[in-house]
Parts: sequence; C-alpha cells; structure tokens
Amino acid sequence: MTVSFHLVRFVAFTLALSLAACGGSGPHKTESAVNPNALPPANPVAVGKMVQGVGAAKDGQRDRAVSLLKEAIGIDPTLWEARYNLGVVLASAGDLAGAEDQLRQAEKLAPEVQDVIVALAEVERRRGEHRSAADLLGDYVQAHPQALDARTALVAALRNSGQIEKAIAQGQEVLVRKPGDSSALAELALCHLAKGERDTAQLLAKQALDSNAKNALAHRAMGLIQLQNGDDALAFQSFAKASQEDPRDTTARLNMGGVLLHAGAYARAEEQYRATLQVSPDDLEAQIGLAAALRGEADQKAPAKLEEARTILSKVLERDPHNIAALFNLGVLYADFLKRPNDAAPLFRRFLSEAPSDHPSRPEAEKFLSGLAAPAKPATPTGAAAPTPPPKGKK
Repeated sequence: MTVSFHLVRFVAFTLALSLAACGGSGPHKTESAVNPNALPPANPVAVGKMVQGVGAAKDGQRDRAVSLLKEAIGIDPTLWEARYNLGVVLASAGDLAGAEDQLRQAEKLAPEVQDVIVALAEVERRRGEHRSAADLLGDYVQAHPQALDARTALVAALRNSGQIEKAIAQGQEVLVRKPGDSSALAELALCHLAKGERDTAQLLAKQALDSNAKNALAHRAMGLIQLQNGDDALAFQSFAKASQEDPRDTTARLNMGGVLLHAGAYARAEEQYRATLQVSPDDLEAQIGLAAALRGEADQKAPAKLEEARTILSKVLERDPHNIAALFNLGVLYADFLKRPNDAAPLFRRFLSEAPSDHPSRPEAEKFLSGLAAPAKPATPTGAAAPTPPPKGKK
C-alpha cells in the first residue's frame, strides 16, 4: 500500500507529496476530507517544520524527518497531518509501536480522514492484529460506504483474520461501486484461493491483471495460484513482477524467498529476506526465513552463519515466545547443526505443547525427544536458524 503524506489544512502548503510506506500494495489516494471548523487553524511555524520533515523523508533522511515532524507536533499538538506523517515515517522504519501511537492520535483529531484509518489498520496488520484491523476498517466503512480504499483494505483484513465469506462480500461491494477495480479483483482471488477454489481464483487474478497489468497485488495473487498449481518457476516470475511494480511489496519478496528456499538456492533466498527486512525490520517471517537461508548456506567452515541464524531466532523468541516456527527451527539448529541436544530438547517440548495436533513437524520433534537417553537440562531459548513458513497471500 502506498500511503500519502498529508499537507492539507494550511492552504498555502497543499502539496501533492507521497511516500511508499507500511508495505503491501495498491495505490492509496490522498484525501483531505476533514472538517476545517473542527480544529483551530494550523500554526504556520509548525506547518513549515512539517513541510521540511516531509521533504527530508522523501530524500531518505529518516532521522531528520522524524526530528522535524516531532518539532512540528511540539509547536502545534493539534496538527494531525504532522502526527499522520510521523506515523508513516516511523512505520517505514519498523517502529510500529511509535507509529500506532501517532496514528491513533491523528485519528482522534481527524476521525473522518480515510488515509489515517487505512494507515493505522496497516500498522495493526503488520503487528499481526488482523481482527483489530478488520474491526477498525469495518467501523469506518459502515460510516463511510463510499470509502473504497478502506473497503478494499477491509477485504484483506477480514481474509487475514479468517473471515473469508465476509471478505468476499466486501470485495463484491467494492466492485459494485467501482466495476473492474484490479485491487478488489485480486483480493477476491486471494479469498477464493483460501477456500481452495483455484479455478475461480485464477479467473479473478487474470481479470485483475487485464484491468491493470501493473498491479503488484494481482501479480502476487497469480503467483500464489501458480505455486499451488505446482509451477514454482512461473510463481517466482509473478512474485518478481509484483516486487518490480511495488519495490516495497514485502510479501512478494517473502514468497520469492520461500520458492528459493524450496529450490535450495539459499544465497538468493538470503538476498530476498534481507531486502524484506530493509523495508520491514520487524517482520518475524522474514527473520525466520533469513535464519533458514543462513542455515542452508552454513557448514563446518562457516560457523558465523550458524551463529547469526541462532541470534536471529533468539530475538524472534524474545519478541514472541509462542512462535512455533521459531521454536521448532531453533530446536533443529541446536540438535542437527550445533550438536547441542540438551538445548534442543526444551525447545521441542515447547513446540509440541504449542503446535496443532496435525502440524507436519510434530513427528520429527517427537522422534528427537524419544531418542534422548536422559532428561535434558533446561535451557534458555537463545536461538538459531529455521525453514521459512509457506508463502503467504496477505496484504
């Protein structure tokens, strides 16, 4: 999703500036529909600082942009545009907690502005709070039925939270209001793919690409369909096209990394995961994927890669102690690569207590534990490398 900067309330500075942020895909139009009587006139000094901050962000000077936008807010705490812009910059830097705080304050000041709601929902998505994102967008869309950007984002949020039928209904609502919308068609393709309806999904993805051949989400949807059809080569091409059309489409890069891992091209997979983390430093799936790639590259002559993988997974578990992919893969790293079975055992036990009964990796963890001759010593998870999760279709 491309999130626009806002410079709207102070008329002398209504500049058309934009910056890609928060990942995802699909154009997001600037909106200035806020009641000018609801807030006091903007402080011109604060607006000047904000303009400088936006310019710094566009020039890649992130720290300077943050400093200037904070100055603007300090001068005029009611300048919602500055809070919104700061939220965008912080999100692009991976500071999701800081971004959420600024965007929630912007929402309180300007609850009618669609851009603020969509950006806030995107931050919630990146934090894994899909139901919260869906609730936020659902409330907004109910009050603003013609808000198509928010409604399209709602389709993804509902799908990611497992509410597939509701997502399909919302996607169809977008198409009623905007027939042939490529993003809505692509979202519907992903919904039907989630239901296992590959033929319908493929038809919708093709329609999305026919409508807009440059839509990154449509290329990503087609790639996921091709992947499920067993055509890894075509899927990789579609993911690469998605990344080309939207360089900040981190999901496409994650999917490319997954295909490369599956093919044993570990060095190339590492490149994709590192590129993802440049855009989205907090992405746990990218971190686990990077650890997997590093483990695949490592051997007895490259212990540094194993140590980097161990450190990465350790940090994942610090942030998310219940992450079953990290638990399992850290156990594998200790057991098979670092030859430290006493450190692996408690991780496999935690994995077995957390993972679903039908998880495909359960037999391997159970086999390892059954082969231990004596109880393992307790170990603090300080963790290692990992196979990546399967390619994903979320926005």
